[in-house]
Amino acid sequence: MNPIKHVAIIMDGNGRWGTKHKNSRKAGHRAGLNTVENIIDETIRQKISHLTLYTFSTENWKRPKKEVDFLFELLFNFLTKKIDALIRKKIKLKFIGEINKLPPKFKNLIKMSEKRTLQNFEIQVNIALNYGSKAEIVNTFKKIVKNKKTINEKNIEKNLYTKGIPSPDILVRTGNTQRLSNFLLWQLAYTEIFFEKKLWPDFKTKDYKKIINNFRLLKRNFGAI
Repeated sequence: MNPIKHVAIIMDGNGRWGTKHKNSRKAGHRAGLNTVENIIDETIRQKISHLTLYTFSTENWKRPKKEVDFLFELLFNFLTKKIDALIRKKIKLKFIGEINKLPPKFKNLIKMSEKRTLQNFEIQVNIALNYGSKAEIVNTFKKIVKNKKTINEKNIEKNLYTKGIPSPDILVRTGNTQRLSNFLLWQLAYTEIFFEKKLWPDFKTKDYKKIINNFRLLKRNFGAI
């Protein structure tokens, strides 16, 4: 039975779900938040210590401004309204990505959310926001060079956004798309990848549990026989 410390998820398909069911991409993004809460709860039940959610990529700025603004307001309202519930569930929040490039309103909320949940221990939920793996790796090398350190795996991992976080055991991507989309490219070196046909709002706890159970039965060699 393979132990699981970290699950990463590319939550794809919200907009398509909204267009299909409600004729509104916004409705899909709202529906996706329900799935987020259900999956966090199930991750806690499974005693998995880390969950990373790909929330907004550096490439997502190419979307229409109205949709981008809506996504950030949705996240802002979610954190504002749910922070007390997250604390009660002992959920620790960490944001990874180019957070410093966000407007002050969001940087302040992120800082507050991380501070208020810092002592929680049930699970750490990593929110990949304004995140791009290529930029992360480039910034990592710049920091190593600036600090005149040796370029090796240990120093690279010490300077990634995910410093101190175990590499994902499982990557789930919903939405019937089979690509990584500039997500955790370094960290996914030996991750087991599960592509799910369902759109994110249709992804249920039973689907998640099935993936977890299938992973536990895999023979993982990590380059050996």
